[in-house]
Amino acid sequence: MKPHSFFVIIFLVLFLYLPGVSGQPSGQGDTEREFLGVCIGFYNVENLFDTINDPAIRDDDFTPGGVNRWTSERYHEKLDNLARVISLMGKDFNDDGPAVLGLAEVENRRVLIDLASQESIRGRNYQVVHYAGPDARGVDVAFFYQPKYFTYFSSKAYPSVIDGQPGFRTRDQLLLTGELLGERMHFIVAHWPSRRGGERRSRPLRIAMADIARHIIDSIQAAEPGAKIIFMGDLNDNPTDVSIRRHLRSKGSTDDVRDNDLYNPFETLFRRGIGSNAWRDSWSLFDQILLNPGLLGKDFDSFRFYRAEVFNAPFLRQPSGRFQGYPFRTYGGGVYLGGYSDHFPTLVYLIRKK
Repeated sequence: MKPHSFFVIIFLVLFLYLPGVSGQPSGQGDTEREFLGVCIGFYNVENLFDTINDPAIRDDDFTPGGVNRWTSERYHEKLDNLARVISLMGKDFNDDGPAVLGLAEVENRRVLIDLASQESIRGRNYQVVHYAGPDARGVDVAFFYQPKYFTYFSSKAYPSVIDGQPGFRTRDQLLLTGELLGERMHFIVAHWPSRRGGERRSRPLRIAMADIARHIIDSIQAAEPGAKIIFMGDLNDNPTDVSIRRHLRSKGSTDDVRDNDLYNPFETLFRRGIGSNAWRDSWSLFDQILLNPGLLGKDFDSFRFYRAEVFNAPFLRQPSGRFQGYPFRTYGGGVYLGGYSDHFPTLVYLIRKK
């Protein structure tokens, strides 16, 4: 059976048998195939700072006296906005939303606890995994996870060290290991260096980060054959760029994935013109989630990749003006807009037989 035909059949079965939906496929008699689906997400929340000045980092702009006039009222509106987004991510697939959610551009553990405590997501009991990193602005990566779905084992922050550049400082790459409903799984979240100074000039920095990520993945697979690994982040490169295609060794088709490759479902979306962030009238898809071969295949006795999406619901888009349709962000041109983020979240869905 061709791969696309297989997934068409799986889609029809899932339509009937995802959690909360029951039925019986035509021609199956009394035999019932039920599937369990979970959602994994990533979200660059764009400058989630508290209002307190930390002399160790460059957070002055996000204080009441800073250029952004970052007040408690604005901070709490930002928290409420982000929680609304998280509450709706993947909800049509699983009412509990993301079981594991990678986050980028968070200042500290306090803002993560404040976010997890918002009324719209408080009931999910999101737990926080965070390490204070070396970024000069003080923005880090982190994880939320729901204990209902994920059992925490360990975590580790990998420094972003580049040979020959001892003064270089950027976000760590964070590894989270545990069990997703009884299945051992590894998650890595990253936020690679920006394109400030130009894409070509900054490219070696992202290549160096890709090499670090590849080392983490290779080390896990060497120690644990058959491991299930999900790599996610704001990579500041598109799925077709050299850092991802060559250095992460990603493929846009499951048919092309070999033992030491990664599958990038967002390459297909990018080639279709779908993006997660926009700049100068051009869409990019910097926010990606990649999977190793342990999460591919046709045996659904354990978790397998089902589909991916950019969560770009209408309320997340700039409603009018020159940037209509862009992600509706908190600030634009130095003006407070009261939006969400300059990035759309991204999601992958995993399924297995119950």
